[in-house]
Amino acid sequence: MTALPPGAVIGILGGGQLGRMLANAASQLGFDVHVFCPESDAPAARVAMKHWQADYSVSEALTGFARACDVVTLEFENIPVGAVEAIVATGTPLHPGAKSLALSQDRADEKAFLQSIGIATADFRIIDAEADIAPALGALGGKGVLKTRRDGYDGKGQAWLKNEADITVGWETVGRAPCVLEAAIAFQCEISVVVARSSTGETASWAPPRNVHEDGILARSTVPSGLDQTVESEARRQAVMLVDALGHVGVLTLEFFVMADGRLIANEFAPRVHNSGHWTPEACQTGQFEQHIRAIAGWKLGDTHRLFDAEMINLIGKAGLIDPSSLAANETLTLYGKREARAGRKMGHITRRGGPRKD
Repeated sequence: MTALPPGAVIGILGGGQLGRMLANAASQLGFDVHVFCPESDAPAARVAMKHWQADYSVSEALTGFARACDVVTLEFENIPVGAVEAIVATGTPLHPGAKSLALSQDRADEKAFLQSIGIATADFRIIDAEADIAPALGALGGKGVLKTRRDGYDGKGQAWLKNEADITVGWETVGRAPCVLEAAIAFQCEISVVVARSSTGETASWAPPRNVHEDGILARSTVPSGLDQTVESEARRQAVMLVDALGHVGVLTLEFFVMADGRLIANEFAPRVHNSGHWTPEACQTGQFEQHIRAIAGWKLGDTHRLFDAEMINLIGKAGLIDPSSLAANETLTLYGKREARAGRKMGHITRRGGPRKD
């Protein structure tokens, strides 16, 4: 891929906060940004040069959007396959590609692929009907988590099964949708690796943050993780192995459970910039949003060296509304431009920097 010059047009499928931060990063690098999404007042659309407002099923609008762009990317993985096909049909480059997108949309396919390239996951069974659950639960040790194969995020589409008495309620909780049942994992902590890959195969990753979730939603990410460097290095190695196997172009995030003995069990991957990487713009030489734009534009990747230790705190729902004057000197506030605070809705985040690193 020939490197795009400043002034080229980058298209973003999706209008949420990730699209907004990608658009801001693209603008900083001199690109113009078009956003395609169905919402009329989307956060990303309000910072873009042009907003294409249409449903993802309107192929004519998608075709016009793609032809107006030099490259198209996405801010979330649940873009309908038909929308991706319409973009690809125009000949405009789409990053990441269909393989990363398709595998991340189906938990069963995702886990099978991870296992096929040597990345361990929790043991799991495919569930197509309620009758499948009891024997699968028995095979997995009598306890597990039921997750919809598609469309689950931030703890949605999940139900814990602690014994057979939970089966009926759990099946109703996930809407009787096709699922995977994962074995319960007694992990020590959760980390993630945010990694980027360019069209030439160049890769770069960031230090893995330790992540803490509340009610299924990421509450904070902290670097350094406090884990042994051998564990962090292995996590980064596996993330690079994944983007290479996918032929992925752009940023991708691979989440891990870390066991007490240091073993890594992959949870899932997101083929995009990620909430657990929101600390990188303030704490690293190159942040995840700039890096993604560099990768899809055919530029050389930036240095991911961490300049500061950091903690990222999510601002969620009405409890996340904050007075900017209350911030400390070492805190940076990023708000997402959402008009209404609702329970479980991410409204912004704060990055709290530690002292400069000496290494």
